Amino acid sequence: MNAFAGERAVVAGLGASGIAAARVLRAEGADVTVTERRPREQVPGLAEIEAEGVRVLAGGHRPEHLDGATLVVTSPGVADHEPVLVWAADRGLPVWSEIEVGARLARVPYVAVTGTNGKSTTTEMVAAAMRAAGLRAVACGNIGYPFSLAAREDHQALVVEVSSFQLRHHVSFHPRVSVLLNLAPDHLDWHGSFGAYAAAKARVFELQEGSDVHVGNADDAAAAAVSRRAPCAVRWFRLAEPGRGDVGYAGGELVLRGDVDVALGRAPGRGAGFRADAAAAAAAALAFGLDATAVREGLGSVEPLPHRGQVVAEAGGVRFVDDSKATNPHAALAALDGMRDAVLIAGGQAKGVDLAPLAAAIPALAGVVAIGEAALQVTAVFDGRVPVATAASPGHVPRLRRARRAVHGCGARAGGGPGRRRAGSGCGSPVERERPGRRCRRPSEGRRQCLAAPAPGAPRAPRGRGRPGPRGHRAPGSGWSARTSGRPGATGSAPGCAAEGSCAAWLGPSGIPCPGRSRCCSRRRSC
Repeated sequence: MNAFAGERAVVAGLGASGIAAARVLRAEGADVTVTERRPREQVPGLAEIEAEGVRVLAGGHRPEHLDGATLVVTSPGVADHEPVLVWAADRGLPVWSEIEVGARLARVPYVAVTGTNGKSTTTEMVAAAMRAAGLRAVACGNIGYPFSLAAREDHQALVVEVSSFQLRHHVSFHPRVSVLLNLAPDHLDWHGSFGAYAAAKARVFELQEGSDVHVGNADDAAAAAVSRRAPCAVRWFRLAEPGRGDVGYAGGELVLRGDVDVALGRAPGRGAGFRADAAAAAAAALAFGLDATAVREGLGSVEPLPHRGQVVAEAGGVRFVDDSKATNPHAALAALDGMRDAVLIAGGQAKGVDLAPLAAAIPALAGVVAIGEAALQVTAVFDGRVPVATAASPGHVPRLRRARRAVHGCGARAGGGPGRRRAGSGCGSPVERERPGRRCRRPSEGRRQCLAAPAPGAPRAPRGRGRPGPRGHRAPGSGWSARTSGRPGATGSAPGCAAEGSCAAWLGPSGIPCPGRSRCCSRRRSC
């Protein structure tokens, strides 16, 4: 089989999807060149892919890399406005994503799942229901196993998680059932606007027709408005009582509403987000033709995936919960659903998204620790409303220092408060290497001291060295909502000085010493 014989394909970007596309295209008869931004020494697995007959041009995209090409396959990390895709458009070259390669090879029906949040969990649930029905089925796509690889294997059905990046560049992606879980601003730095982002999501059902089915979220106004435009039958899911033919919850039971309700299992007690994913998966599985027994069994077998509400440590009555796959405000708010007195550790990259909606979480919070590139934006949302401290990772210290000077000037101090338990005590806490609002140094006598500045007017906490926190887990990626909960009043603030006789610098809200502002402190003199 040589589906792409005679094609001269250029793959832009050698990430996971780029590697898969290059290998599949080469295996299917295409001449393949990869253009990669990184230098050769920073590209893992380069020798292996070159041994398969793929030519790799590393060290930056160049116009001549497209010479002789008949098509370009782009990676999610390459936005439309980047020069390599502009050059492709100028030459009139077709631009595909990796899912287009898979769509041209797929010989079995597939379900496509997209949305701002919950895609991976829903994808796994639908695949589990298919397997419970006796089908050879696999979850693939953006979930981590490329669609183009799965499409060449011996399966009877596929469930494909698709992102807005992947949907933006497809030509023949045609699922039997499509799902739009929800829709909230995300990846606006890539798409340019919420309208463009929503339009990319809508392409999940663009080619559906006739007996195909689209599944929409009746509880999400923005997503429902998009789903109503589907050119095929639309079925709905919701967290409340469902309408006729739809899936929802009645008396704590997940049901398909008809003349007689069909029971699909008890509501999982893991928050509204997980329950919505289960309802969407059930609706998709039923639309695909699976029976209720397989749906109940499949949904009941799926546990939350890593970095989605995992309790990674517990110490002194404080639970440390890893929800770092929540990479936007919509997901962070869902992660905090049902919690109280939690400390939210949020930041990373804002991706062009307005973070103001995070303020809706304030009633559930005892404090906030802002991290990463978006630390200033997170602080702006919560400052003066809940205690806020900022933990600056080393790579962002110069940038945060410059930004803080420009925006706030110098002399403001990290948030603190009386009688609160720190989210992660000890230098090198589970989520950040610095303690919130502190800088750590090792004095000449070899004893580590963590120096902090409390909020103005806050009562002084007893001084002394913090106790080491429990080891936790930090997921890759933006890290929006690792959070802690437990005893009321838990927080990430770090009031007080280190020890008698130590000398502390005044700290700004980013936890960075302010130049020219220093005082000494002791047990009798405050900083």
